[in-house]
Amino acid sequence: MLKNSILKTYIFILFLFINAVSAQQTNNELSFNEYLGMVKKFHPLVKIADLKISDAQANLLMARGAFDPKIEADFSNKEFNDKTYYSLFNGGFKIPTWYGIEVKGGFESTDGLYVNPQNSTPTDGLTYAGISVPVLQGFLINQRMADLKKAKININLSNAERNLQAIQVLHSASIAYFNWKKSYDEFKLYETYLKNAEIRFKGIRTLVEQGDKAAIDSVEAGITFKNRLLNKEDALLKLTKSRLELSNYLWTTNSIPIELEEQMFPEEKLFSNIQDYLKTDELNLVDFSIENHPKINAINYKINMLEIDRKLKSNQLLPKIDIGYNYINTPNQFQEFQFQNYKLGVNFAFPLFLRKERGSLKLTKQKIESEKFAISFEKEQINNKIASQKAELISLKKQGTIISELVNDNTTLLNSEERLFEMGESSLFLINTRENNLVLAQLSKISIENKFFISNVDLYKTIANPN
Repeated sequence: MLKNSILKTYIFILFLFINAVSAQQTNNELSFNEYLGMVKKFHPLVKIADLKISDAQANLLMARGAFDPKIEADFSNKEFNDKTYYSLFNGGFKIPTWYGIEVKGGFESTDGLYVNPQNSTPTDGLTYAGISVPVLQGFLINQRMADLKKAKININLSNAERNLQAIQVLHSASIAYFNWKKSYDEFKLYETYLKNAEIRFKGIRTLVEQGDKAAIDSVEAGITFKNRLLNKEDALLKLTKSRLELSNYLWTTNSIPIELEEQMFPEEKLFSNIQDYLKTDELNLVDFSIENHPKINAINYKINMLEIDRKLKSNQLLPKIDIGYNYINTPNQFQEFQFQNYKLGVNFAFPLFLRKERGSLKLTKQKIESEKFAISFEKEQINNKIASQKAELISLKKQGTIISELVNDNTTLLNSEERLFEMGESSLFLINTRENNLVLAQLSKISIENKFFISNVDLYKTIANPN
């Protein structure tokens, strides 16, 4: 019973140790999805892209400010030699409305020996309430209406541009991750074959010392070992550089950069998961619509803003006629509505040739045509890119299948050659040849996988959906 208890305890401790090691290895894996999430959330360039929307919201607030009511007051007074030359006060408010109409009201009071007769008011002053109406130019559309409409559209334009800028950052970050994975896989490959070369070199050297092998075999094994060592050092340098490049995209809260630790390693099953992460498989592309593409949306929003400019400039071809009416009365009689007390004004202006207005309108129309041509070009370009990248992904999948078979075949040949060598029916030269072929096949597999990853993220960039 005691032995069984000790055995169970030992198995339990061993189980905890294996789980701890497994958990540590899992924690050291930086998955692509986790990495991309960090870039989306913390990278400064993504945050800068988010500020575009904040800028647009601030511009909208400014545009709405053109419709804010205003309170105005003006007072001037002149005293000389104990005489009041004049004392003038005019205070009131203005309320701009949507169709260029302004509602206003206020109070006037004048006093003094030398007040202009037309400005004279009763002792109690004059209260007024009135309205100003643009009859033709500025009624259906005016500058403040245009600014507000454009500011609202600019919110959507900024959101589309933010998506395009964010997708560019995510694309560059993904390329850095794929390069890191490629360098890591190559380093681990050379590390494995360096161990094999070292074991073989030590074994051959022992056999040479025992007189079972020729000394030249030791030299050949030593050359292979040194080549593998050189390959590993070169791969280590590439891995270090790619890890530092990847660190450019790793940030935490408060814009604090972090450096990727050496013990971290990339996702091992990325080849199987990459299309789920980036939504670039055929199933996810079914719902893709070119009309919802951020670049197409951005151009459409620009056209909408130019259309507002076109309407405004077309309106400026009309004569400018402003009619203003103010009902006036003393404060204590203001509510008696004596409409015979009023002040009426009409302003009229009209350029004879309208060259400035016609030229400005023509430029705006040409900009609209230019943006429409740009939409047609972008749609065709995006569709062709997607078709090209789909074909590339299909080809790379086929290449991946073929290269996996080549790796398996070369592994089989190497294992067979090693068994023949153990039986004395092969040579070290043939083993090295088989191993070199296997290494080249595995390097090709790593390269094809890297191309597959890059092709997926290129398609992700073309689709331009960072969410």
